[in-house]
Amino acid sequence: MRFAGLDLMSLRRNTLLMTVQTPTPFPQPGPLPEQVHFDRHELGTILSLYGRMVAAGEWRDYGISALREVAVFSVFRRTAEYPLYRIEKRPKLRARQGIYAVVGAEGQVLRRGHDLAAVLRVLEAKRIRPVD
Repeated sequence: MRFAGLDLMSLRRNTLLMTVQTPTPFPQPGPLPEQVHFDRHELGTILSLYGRMVAAGEWRDYGISALREVAVFSVFRRTAEYPLYRIEKRPKLRARQGIYAVVGAEGQVLRRGHDLAAVLRVLEAKRIRPVD
């Protein structure tokens, strides 16, 4: 039987000779690692301090990073420079030194603890300066 230049008998014969194999699945490396994030309450506390410091003219920009082991809120005095302070959240340190830390520009840990508001007070104390 021919249909518009196509030999249907040979086509049928060739399809019967083909073998069907199941596709090989791609190797799965396992579940993707969880990222650490600041929750809404933590961000509210941090952004409240950030707003006060911007109003005082101390800070101008910020950046947020959510990595596998740490979430970082970086504070900048000017855009596109090194961070003035980093507020870090490390859940693995929950049972040890504390989940939150404030790190200075040179990498020194200014304060570490379990309560975010208490840890951020070190930045409030830096804002108070004597008036000449």
